[in-house]
Amino acid sequence: MVDVGLLRDDERLRRIEAVTDATLSRLDVADLFDELLDRVRDLLNVDTAAILLLDVHARQLVATAARGLEEEVRQGFRVSIGRGFAGRIAQTRRPVIVEDITPDAVVNPVLLQIGLRSLLGVPMFARGQLIGVLHVGTVRRRTFSTDDVRLLELVADRASLASLARSTNLDHTAALALQRSLLPTRLPAVPGLEMAARYVPGHVAGIGGDWYDVFTLPSGWLGLVIGDVSGHGLQSAVVMGRIRSALRAYALVCDDPADALALLDRKVAHFEAGSLTTALYAMVSPDRAVIRLSVAGHLLPVLAVPGQPGAVAEAHVDPPLGTGRRLPARHRTEVGFPSGAVLVCYTDGLVERRGEVIDVGIGHLVVAAQPAPAEDVCTTVMAALGVDQPSDDIALLAVRRQPARP
Repeated sequence: MVDVGLLRDDERLRRIEAVTDATLSRLDVADLFDELLDRVRDLLNVDTAAILLLDVHARQLVATAARGLEEEVRQGFRVSIGRGFAGRIAQTRRPVIVEDITPDAVVNPVLLQIGLRSLLGVPMFARGQLIGVLHVGTVRRRTFSTDDVRLLELVADRASLASLARSTNLDHTAALALQRSLLPTRLPAVPGLEMAARYVPGHVAGIGGDWYDVFTLPSGWLGLVIGDVSGHGLQSAVVMGRIRSALRAYALVCDDPADALALLDRKVAHFEAGSLTTALYAMVSPDRAVIRLSVAGHLLPVLAVPGQPGAVAEAHVDPPLGTGRRLPARHRTEVGFPSGAVLVCYTDGLVERRGEVIDVGIGHLVVAAQPAPAEDVCTTVMAALGVDQPSDDIALLAVRRQPARP
């Protein structure tokens, strides 16, 4: 006589293997969703299966993949958290079973049009955060069991991992594309100056909020910028791009770097709330002999002059951008830029080390920054400060006033 319990255990094992099959890992996300929905329809003997992913900003669930409910995806169906069947699952973050569907229980007319009678849905989580809902349905009345719920939760876990991988990959790709578009691929050729720069990401996303910029102005002055937006990854890079563009615009209407940073401060505080930003904006005169600079919470640059020891430039440091503090005025400092001198601007990732005060790293930088060709300065500094595997993003910009010819 066959043991019914053993048959039940064998069936349960078959169901688990069907949704944890290693071959699923070789599928891309769209194909994996479709394959999982096909398998769950077969394993649970249901007529429909659908995945709705969460749009965090809109607080809505968006139909992303479906079997038996393809029209839901084609129509771009959305439902707010708390509304209808899927919305209730998202709100409670618990499985929901509806054994006899009524028009009050669902908000998607497609479910009623195809004649569904019973529904089972479970939330999808990734890193402890809700990312969507997975639900199945039948056209006949059905009482779903505890095993059915557990199996669907297993499928939801597998789909969540795939969704997380897709999201991470999209963020990574978008961040890299943004980096390429915002960081200068080639610094401008400017008479009397030579320049070099480095950017090294310290995080998986490949970009954060660090940036540098160089641009010529109609007045003949040259603008130099280096800055750091708080945070890392795509969101910080997007904010950085907006701040960079705004500063370029203010630079066109302000002859004083302090005035440009004052306008930028108001912009960041109003439109980028919560995005604390440090920045240094310097302007090199048309004759290249003078540098005007204003500093918003950023590390002061190092100035290396021929025949003198390198030193941190003396300038007033105002609060960072976006603090909400309204200053009477931001400060401007003028420093001489002798022939052959090098100005080295950088972000904290270059000099900051865990367990070590930042002054130690700045001291190493002062020693490494010599009055030499700009490209050589960048190479020497990066080698001297041991940044093969940085824990934070690094931006470095070296500008040298070419030595006067004999």
